[in-house]
Amino acid sequence: MRKRGEKMTEKEKIRIQTSETFLLSAILALSGGFQDAYTYNVRNEVFSNAQTGNVVLMSQHLMMGEWMKGLSYLFPILSFALGVLVAERIGHRYKKAKRIHWRQIVVAIEIIILFVVGFIPHRYDMIATMLVSFSCSMQVQSFRKVNGYGYASTMCIGNLRSGTESLSIYLRDRNIGALKKTAHYYGIILIFAIGAGIGGVCSLHIGIRAIWASSVLLAIVCTMMVREHR
Repeated sequence: MRKRGEKMTEKEKIRIQTSETFLLSAILALSGGFQDAYTYNVRNEVFSNAQTGNVVLMSQHLMMGEWMKGLSYLFPILSFALGVLVAERIGHRYKKAKRIHWRQIVVAIEIIILFVVGFIPHRYDMIATMLVSFSCSMQVQSFRKVNGYGYASTMCIGNLRSGTESLSIYLRDRNIGALKKTAHYYGIILIFAIGAGIGGVCSLHIGIRAIWASSVLLAIVCTMMVREHR
């Protein structure tokens, strides 16, 4: 039993961080997959999360002399970078806030942005995609751990690498911790995929207002963090 005045260990801190639980991370991944499918299916086949894909398509169109098409991929990339910058600034400024967790501020901004996107008509698809990219990058910057493991809630490549690395360690050493880590990463990837599938179907049937489903998911996340102990 810890003596009075003794500092908590890092493991104990992780246990009480609601923002790092698997359930909350799974909801974020579900929303992340939904948003990527939404912008691709509804907003001129541009990704909000998969910036590597945007870079590839941007370069291809620029090399072909299709400047406007190339720029349609460049602006979401720049918007994504700006979102990381803003989220980092919010985290630094409000990290010690008592009345509200700084991540709740980030999520609240995301909710508002995605709600507004649902009203933006197709002639402003570029602006809509940039706003979703901005929102996604704020999320991926602010939520970077699941049960103490570094992860990304809006993309899969890093999670796939980490999960497969942990699987290899388990197969070699029969380390149960590595197997648990593998399950976390692959679980997040599966939920992201489910979110993308649902997002694709909803986007095709509902249209531009489908993004409001992500606002609802993020509202659940914000509510879950109300009782967070830090």
